[in-house]
Amino acid sequence: MADSNSQTQTTEGEPKSQGRPITWRDYYELTKPKVVYLLVFTAVVGMFLANDVTQNWFPPLNALIFGTLGIAFASGAAAVVNHVVDARIDTMMARTMQRPVAQGRVKPRNAVIFSTVLAAVAMAMLWFLVNPLTAVLTLGGLVGYAFVYTMFLKRATPQNIVIGGLSGAIPPLLGWTSVTGSADPYAWLLVLIIFTWTPPHFWALSIHRIEDYAKAEIPMLPVTHGEDFTKTSIVLYTILLILSTLLPYLTGMSGIIYLIGAVGLGLWFLYYTVILKYREREGIAMKTFGVSIGYLTFLFAFLLIDHYVDPFIKF
Repeated sequence: MADSNSQTQTTEGEPKSQGRPITWRDYYELTKPKVVYLLVFTAVVGMFLANDVTQNWFPPLNALIFGTLGIAFASGAAAVVNHVVDARIDTMMARTMQRPVAQGRVKPRNAVIFSTVLAAVAMAMLWFLVNPLTAVLTLGGLVGYAFVYTMFLKRATPQNIVIGGLSGAIPPLLGWTSVTGSADPYAWLLVLIIFTWTPPHFWALSIHRIEDYAKAEIPMLPVTHGEDFTKTSIVLYTILLILSTLLPYLTGMSGIIYLIGAVGLGLWFLYYTVILKYREREGIAMKTFGVSIGYLTFLFAFLLIDHYVDPFIKF
């Protein structure tokens, strides 16, 4: 997929080539690997949570290997579409202006081909080597993020990340169905947690990048309703998130180890959101964004640890 590097910027907002040879790293960057890693981690945790640890230490290998790869490829395919659709506005934002399509290092046509191949391989892998339910749900998540969110919701409403967050919240459900072939209610609790986590996570970033979003005319909440309203929303959503993380314990899905971890992590995240709201400090929005990533990672780690330890201990 070699791209011509003769492309130049003729009008404001169009992609501009950097004049260097295209490499595999450009295509790798298109898949948003840092985002995909977190999504895949929650999916893998979903696989282990669906596994009966008293019967088998590991989930079935076909689910663990091909399920993980299929979910990763599908997530990457959706990310590539995001690069193509947002190429024009990416050139206007400091956070995204160096992306491969925005800079013209990868042509949109080649990016679309790359995305199509990733999606096709993912669907075939999940359908034939895992199970059809996981394939269908994964396809739904791909379409939800790549098309419904990126092409419509992102530009249509300040509630874009709330509504569109469902597509990014389903990886643990996909991991669960990879193992069981069914959408267990416990798996939907994991979806609920990530769905509730997404708005405060992304709104913290959007506060940090408010000028970029305003310039690109993207109706993120801080742009349309102001920073103070957004900070209040972040605090309230974080409280709702903490309450939602109690459900795995209250429903018997997880034990005391998870509960201690969930409460402690929730208070940690809430502390930073309160600081963001009431004690403005330089860089606090980006710090809160970083804390939100650590929060979700450690929360799912506690779910996993509890799942493997709790059945063998008594308090």
